[in-house]
Amino acid sequence: MSAKKIIIVGAGPGGLAAGMMLASKGYNVTIYEKNKYIGGRNGGFKLGDYKFDIGPTFLMMKDILEGIFEFTGKKLTDYVRLFDLDPLYRLRFKDGKELRISRDSAKAQAALEKFSKGSSAGYMRYMENEKEKYDKLIPCLSIPYGSFLDLLKPQFLLSIPKLDAHVSLYDVLSRYYDDPDVRIAFTFQAKYIGMSPWKAPGTFSIISYIEHGAGIYHVEGGLCRLSDAMRKVFEENGGRVVTSAPVKRIIVENNQAKGVEFADGTRESADYVVINADFAHAMKSLVDEADRPKYSDRALDRMKYSCSTFMLYLGVKKVYEEMPHHSIIFADDYKKNVDDITERNVLSDDPSFYVQNASVTDKTLAPDGKSAVYVLVPVPNNEGGIDWAKEKKGFRDKILRMMETKGGYKGIADLIEEERIITPDDWSTEHCVFNAATFNLAHNISQMLLWRPHNEFEEFDNCYLVGGGTHPGSGLPTIYESGRISAKLIMKRDGIV
Repeated sequence: MSAKKIIIVGAGPGGLAAGMMLASKGYNVTIYEKNKYIGGRNGGFKLGDYKFDIGPTFLMMKDILEGIFEFTGKKLTDYVRLFDLDPLYRLRFKDGKELRISRDSAKAQAALEKFSKGSSAGYMRYMENEKEKYDKLIPCLSIPYGSFLDLLKPQFLLSIPKLDAHVSLYDVLSRYYDDPDVRIAFTFQAKYIGMSPWKAPGTFSIISYIEHGAGIYHVEGGLCRLSDAMRKVFEENGGRVVTSAPVKRIIVENNQAKGVEFADGTRESADYVVINADFAHAMKSLVDEADRPKYSDRALDRMKYSCSTFMLYLGVKKVYEEMPHHSIIFADDYKKNVDDITERNVLSDDPSFYVQNASVTDKTLAPDGKSAVYVLVPVPNNEGGIDWAKEKKGFRDKILRMMETKGGYKGIADLIEEERIITPDDWSTEHCVFNAATFNLAHNISQMLLWRPHNEFEEFDNCYLVGGGTHPGSGLPTIYESGRISAKLIMKRDGIV
């Protein structure tokens, strides 16, 4: 058992995962969180009697989080109640075509065949081939990449034939489906990493396989309850969370992290510092530029970033019983919409959007007969220079009209009794997201694995990174994995594992 002291900056899911594991092994761990609440973008809030998640609403690859709980001697389902969703989601295309896809193979084949004749055969080939790819790639995501020698590890070498890094995600799905709409049904998941399916590496074809093969889950009370559960386990194992405690900077001396300085000027030393914050924001605000030559301000500005999101949180005086938990409403010209976001940096005339209608599953989120409706619209990040003070109201009204006309949420605009909007400007100013890139650094090949900021930070010693800006990347399961990787690196260094 170790009595070494660890400070974690930020109580997001990566920091909580690392903290849980380290505290369970006897480390003296304190998490300092600048907000009054924990979870970061995996936090939650209330509007009147309605409850909402701030960010993630899909729980996938729950085995990663289950493994972290088991590492600490706990069981996830002792802390939260999970709902296995079926259908996975409703997909609505041009001219009102709909696909409600199930994780049950027979139901999925039947739905696909009805939607597009002949596509069920492609589905079966997809599931078979992508399982092989998944089995090869997932071990690569659970190990760190700190030097080129790590690319010679068996896990990575065995995965190379399955990587598909030289082709786009859309190209990979074109191997299985002729119908462009079916291809979109299996590639829209590129939005989970803030990228275009025509640009994202084909490696990410495993995301839709993960959905179809292992399911999508909801947590009673919202996915923010996962952060609450993690905090509870962390504290049960002796960890300490301090909220409303903004860190001003990381103290670096002789190329080693020595602790942190707080906004009030006080300091606290530590054997290790773990940074759980938006990567570029953390570098620019917490680390002196002289201590990060590889990630200078200029270098950070030149890196590639994901898209942003426009959010609506609506307390509605109705339950849309006919709508499933998750819906994605696609633009009539989806590629143009995606290119508007990722290439042209403009607001689309015809945007795609996602709606979570969680109250059909979870009655704890809203009063009887009412709904907590969550809407996410992918939009350009702040590199596009969009004036959100000018565009906010009109864009909000457009999305509500489209929810009624294209989405099927009849009368929703007149049923709203509570409302909150988050624009890209808010992501930057209130949530400290650099460039409002809500999915962090882009996941192009030059910013993955060894070429992504390392879990054991390469700029100075005794510092570790967790979150979407380090390996394996953004998305709730991979952020949990980043916490597990960094915690194990620390334990390995101290001879504990």
